[in-house]
Amino acid sequence: MFTNRALGRNVAVAIVLLANQALGQSTFLPGGRVLLDAHNSYPESGRWSDRIDRALSTGVPLAIEQDLYWRNNDIVVAHDSGALDGAPTLEQYFFERIRPIIEKALRENRREQWPLITLNLDFKSNERPLLDAVWALLGRYEPWLTTATRTATPSAVEQFSVGPLLVLSGSDARQRERFHDLVPAGQRLRAFGGVAVPTATADNYARWVNYPWSVVEEGGQRKAGTWDNADSVKLASLVQRAHAQGLWIRFYTLDGFTSETDRGYTASYNFGSESAAELRWRAVIRAGVDFVATDQYERFTQVRSSP
Repeated sequence: MFTNRALGRNVAVAIVLLANQALGQSTFLPGGRVLLDAHNSYPESGRWSDRIDRALSTGVPLAIEQDLYWRNNDIVVAHDSGALDGAPTLEQYFFERIRPIIEKALRENRREQWPLITLNLDFKSNERPLLDAVWALLGRYEPWLTTATRTATPSAVEQFSVGPLLVLSGSDARQRERFHDLVPAGQRLRAFGGVAVPTATADNYARWVNYPWSVVEEGGQRKAGTWDNADSVKLASLVQRAHAQGLWIRFYTLDGFTSETDRGYTASYNFGSESAAELRWRAVIRAGVDFVATDQYERFTQVRSSP
């Protein structure tokens, strides 16, 4: 049951959502669209270097995940600490790769689909030099970004100034400190974090919630049984609650592959077959999940486009 304070915050969030809708910002707000979230979209130990091209080839709008490490005083993208040798930098692999898309979008100024790309930053460590470097990097590309004013009242959700790129960070308190608390009031927030607890309501920085699939099917992908109505009800409830709290909702990672179709995917995220994954893809699409993380970029996009 909501407390009076929580109810008041939900009302405040609803007012901001309505104001954003009046400004034509409704399409990308919570519940507005279902996006592919291209999971682990970066090379691993020199392999799978085409992942970002595969993701972008599915079309925009979409989200792209990048896992971050601090290596030789630079931000690199890699899956784990054993794959840092030769790992590309975030700036070269992601930002410079999307430059033609973003610059074209800025020239054409067709804002109805903005943000075209959501960058999902998965920090594998949270040391201050890495966070400072990411903040500085985002500053160099700030004309591309979806931002909001940092105010002295963090609980008040400010309207977005919408750019072709939206940046999401995680729920770690150190990320909130660097990307929100240390930003002087009146300046722009360049990234938006996840809520620290799923029951929290959106605030000016925390704008999304990130769930493992185990909250829907106990035991997660590897122990998932037959998809049934109870699963659909649970999924719908989670989505509706997040949207009522003013939050985007993401689920990770919905894959279905065999040893023959494995392209460096993660075994713990495998439903065991493409058909089993497709049942869940269709369910999250029907439920209105904002970000659907999968490694099977092309196939998910085909399913989302089919009747």
